Amino acid sequence: MSDAKRTLVMDDPVEHSLLDGAQGVIGRPIDRVDGPLKVSGRATYAAEYALDDLAYGYLVAAPFGRGTVLGLDVEAAKAMPGVIDVVIDYETFLRNAQQGGETEAPEQGVREVAYFREPVAIVVAETYEQARAAGERLAVEGDRKPGLYSVADRLGEADKAPSGGAVEPHFANGDLDAAMAAAPVTVDVTYTTPSQNSAAMEPHASTACWGDDGLTLYGSYQMPASDREQLADAIGLEVDQVRIVSAYVGGGFGSKLGIAPESVAAAVAAKKLGRPVKAVMTRQQVFDATVRRSDTHQRVRLAATADGQLTGIGHDTICSNLPGEDFFEPAGTATHFLYAAPNRTIRHDMVRVNRVLSGSMRAPGEAVGMLALECAIDELAEKLGLDPVELRKRNEPERDPQKDVAFSSRRLVDCLDEGARRFGWAERNATPGALRRGEWLVGHGMAASARSNKLKSSEARVAVTADGRAVVETDMTDIGTGTYTILAQIAGEMLGLPLDRVEVRLGDNCFPPGAGSGGSWGAGSSGSSVYLACEGLRERLADRLGCAVDELTLKDGAAICANRQVALAELAGDGLATTGRIEAGKLDDALRQASYGAHFCEVHVNMVTGESRVRRWTSVFAAGRILNEKTARSQCLGGIVFGLGAALTEELFHDVRTGKIVNRDLAEYHVPVHADVPPIEVVFLPERDAYANPLQSKGIGELGISGAGAAVANAIYNATGVRVRDFPLTLDELLDGLPPV
Repeated sequence: MSDAKRTLVMDDPVEHSLLDGAQGVIGRPIDRVDGPLKVSGRATYAAEYALDDLAYGYLVAAPFGRGTVLGLDVEAAKAMPGVIDVVIDYETFLRNAQQGGETEAPEQGVREVAYFREPVAIVVAETYEQARAAGERLAVEGDRKPGLYSVADRLGEADKAPSGGAVEPHFANGDLDAAMAAAPVTVDVTYTTPSQNSAAMEPHASTACWGDDGLTLYGSYQMPASDREQLADAIGLEVDQVRIVSAYVGGGFGSKLGIAPESVAAAVAAKKLGRPVKAVMTRQQVFDATVRRSDTHQRVRLAATADGQLTGIGHDTICSNLPGEDFFEPAGTATHFLYAAPNRTIRHDMVRVNRVLSGSMRAPGEAVGMLALECAIDELAEKLGLDPVELRKRNEPERDPQKDVAFSSRRLVDCLDEGARRFGWAERNATPGALRRGEWLVGHGMAASARSNKLKSSEARVAVTADGRAVVETDMTDIGTGTYTILAQIAGEMLGLPLDRVEVRLGDNCFPPGAGSGGSWGAGSSGSSVYLACEGLRERLADRLGCAVDELTLKDGAAICANRQVALAELAGDGLATTGRIEAGKLDDALRQASYGAHFCEVHVNMVTGESRVRRWTSVFAAGRILNEKTARSQCLGGIVFGLGAALTEELFHDVRTGKIVNRDLAEYHVPVHADVPPIEVVFLPERDAYANPLQSKGIGELGISGAGAAVANAIYNATGVRVRDFPLTLDELLDGLPPV
C-alpha cells in the first residue's frame, strides 16, 4: 500500500473547508457508529480483556493521612486461599529497574504516605474475590505523622500557584483598587466550591501483560499517547516498549487524563509474576486514590458606572493540592476575556494539604470559576436595577480585553438574545420571592457560558483499500463523546463514502498519536488530522484520475471529473494511505479562540422543605461548525446536567482530622439522577471559525457545564430572595431565609 504524509501548522485561516462536500454526512444527527457494539456488550472495555493465565490484583491502601509505612503482615495474606503474591513498595522495584539493577520487588519496604488511603501494595490472587479478601485483611503498620487536612483553617497560608502551565497564576492590568474606590456601584463577594469527583460510570481498570517487546496495558485512559510516556517513565522502559490499548472508555471527565495507581501496580505485579494481571479499582478506591477537583475560595470584585459599564474586575482564587504538585484549579480562565473592563486582577493561590491529588475535571477552571463570576454579575445587575442579560450585553468587548487581540469568532450576544427569546425571559418575574405556585416559590435565572478553544498536535492515518473502503487509524480515544462517529463522518465526507464503508480504529498506540480526549480539543484536533490525511488522498486520487483536485467530486464511492466517473476501488489499486498531522501555529496566540453560550432556567423551591427543583431549561451555543448535531447536543446535555450537580448536590467531604474522604461512593456522593433533570432545549447557532482548524469547528464538550450551575443559583435567588454563596446550594442553606407558607 502506497503511503504519504501531510502536515498543516495553523499559521493562517482555512477559509475554504473541504467538509462542504457532496456526500452530505457532516452536521447531520447521525447515530453513533459504535452504539450497536456498546448496547450488545461487544465493545471491550479495559476490565473485559480475557487473557490466558490471568491473575487478579487488589490495591491495599494506607489507613492514615500522612506518615511512613513500616511494614505489612505479608505471610498471613499469602496463606489465604488463592493468593499468589503481595507486591509491596513497587516504587523501590521501579527505581531498581530504572537503574538496571535487581527487579524483584522487596517483601518489605518503607514508603512515605501523603494522603489517606494512598495505595501502598497490591495483592494478587487467582480470583478477584480472593485478592480482595486478602487485601482487606492485610494490616498496614505505619509511623503516623501530623497532617495538613483543613483548607479553611489555612487560607492565610496560601501561596502563589506554580507558574509555567497553560494558565499563569497571577495577572494584573490597570489599578483595580482605584477602580473599586471610584465606582458608584461595586460588588465584593466570596463564593466557595467543594472538592468534587468525576464519578465516571466505568471505574479505573488496567490489565497488564509482558512480552518480548515490552509491556501491553489494556487500560481505561483518555490520552494513550501521553499516558504511554508516563507509564514508560514510571517503569523504566523506552516509550516504544509500552503499548496502551484503550479502545472504549466508559467516561473519564478528566480523571483518566493521566495514569492512575492501578496501572503501575498491575504492570509491576505482572512483571514479577510472569503472567498477566488485572487490577480494577472499586468505586471507593476511585474516590480515594485517583483525582479530585479542588475545592475553591473565590473572591470576585466588580466595579461599575451607574449605567452598568464595568470599570474593574477582580477574581482571586485559593485552591488546594498535595505538597509538590503543580496543578491548580484555574477558576479565573473565562474572567480573562468574557467581559470588558480596563482594570483587571486575576490571581490563583494554593494551600498545600494532605488530601488526594487534585487535577483536571470537566472544564477545569470555567466549571467552578463561572459559578462565582456569573453569580457576581447577577448581584451587580440587581444593584444597578438592570436586566442581567442587558448588563452582560453592555459589557461585550470588541477585542480580547486582556491580550488586546481580535476574537476568532464570538456570538455571545446572539446566544443571549436567542436564548432569552426562546425561554420567554422578558415575561419573567424580576422581583425575588414574588412568584408562588402553591407552596413552591418560582424563580428564573440565566448565565453566560464560555470555554476556551484549543488545538493540539494530532496524527491520523487514513487508507483507501483495494475494495474502495476507508480505514481511519489514530490512538485518539472515544470516552463516550462520539469520536468514532465524528471521524467516520469526516472521512466519509472527504472521500465521498457512505458511513458503512468507513472503519474507524481508535485507542491503540500501534496507531499514529492522537490528541487524546481532553480540554474539548478532541474533535477539532483529531478530526483535523483525519481531514488532512483525506485531503492528501484526494490529491492522489485526482492525479490517478488525471484531473485537477479542485475539479474532483467524490460521492457514493466514485470519483467524478469532467464527465468521467470511476469507482474509488479502481483508482486505489492495491491501496493508498496518507498520514495527516495538525499542529497549532501562530493563530493560537494571535487571536482569542473560544466557544460561547447562554443558559436560561426555571427553578421551583419548596417553602416547607427547602428543596429545589429545576423545571425547564434552554441553552443556546455557538461553537463553530457542528459536526454532528446529535452527538454535540448529547455533550451539551451532559455538561448541563454536570452543572446541575455542581449547583445542587455534588460535594466531597474530607474529615479535617485525617484527610479521609467520608462520602466515597455513589450512594453518598450525590450526582443528579433522572428525577433531577428537566426537559432541556439545546440550540446551536450557525457559525464557522476559519481560524480554529480546517474543520472550522470549536470545542463543545465542556461548554455545557460552563455557567450552567450559576444559572441555577441565580434562579434560586430569584425564587427565594436568599443568596447562598457556598456551593452546593442544599436545602439547609435556604430554610432559614424562606418566607412563611
